[in-house]
Amino acid sequence: MKYSQWIGVAAALLLMGACYLPWAYYPELQKEFTGFFSENNAYGRPGRIFVFFCGIAIVLFLIPRIWAKRGNLFVCAINFAFAINIFIRFTGCARGICPEKRLGIFLMLLASIIMVVAAVLPDIQLKDKSR
Repeated sequence: MKYSQWIGVAAALLLMGACYLPWAYYPELQKEFTGFFSENNAYGRPGRIFVFFCGIAIVLFLIPRIWAKRGNLFVCAINFAFAINIFIRFTGCARGICPEKRLGIFLMLLASIIMVVAAVLPDIQLKDKSR
């Protein structure tokens, strides 16, 4: 795809921004959790890991070499697997109490999917070895 690299960069920036949005509202605590906040750090700070992986992915999206595209596919796949893990962890019910899902958690998951698709479809010209 012609614009897949720029779409991947935009998705990585969207994922970084989604870490600051509310991911889940826990009514028993009356608090909203984000990628950088959870009560008593119960779920950790997955936003820091997402920012790290997105930074690497942005650099690899912008490098026009085949090794960068292969490495980016690996980074985006790890990022997507981590996003699924975090989605399940933040939205799962515990002790009969289910949190309300907020916009940020869905944007996080959507941006991770878009990053993987953009990494699978790189716009790179390969050299013709038949000459």
